[in-house]
Amino acid sequence: MNIGQAAKASGVSAKMIRWYEEQGLIPDAARTGAGYRIYRAVDLDRLRFIRRARDLGFGVKQIGELLALWQDRTRASADVKRMALLHVEALEARITALREMAQSIRHLAAHCHGDARPECPILDGISGARP
Repeated sequence: MNIGQAAKASGVSAKMIRWYEEQGLIPDAARTGAGYRIYRAVDLDRLRFIRRARDLGFGVKQIGELLALWQDRTRASADVKRMALLHVEALEARITALREMAQSIRHLAAHCHGDARPECPILDGISGARP
């Protein structure tokens, strides 16, 4: 199938398919005589795997490692679990940081009159001035 068909079947845009190929997450596609990319079922499986890993917040490097583990039938599941749990720790740290950001903005907004006056504790707080 061509790149458009592969994009539709995998849920990954054609642009991202080309980018994943550049990043080495998928092998270079076979080409027709006219130079058009051709994708096989195995390529679609790989694209779906990548899409799902991205949906779970894994980065490109991590996805490359996951793909290697996925294809290595001699790997220990402990290796995959360790990687997944490290990712959970990173996600939880990001969640904590996002909650702290939201609380800071909520605090700044609570001190804003929200009227026609030019004084703005939110902008003051972002600039480093005290609200």
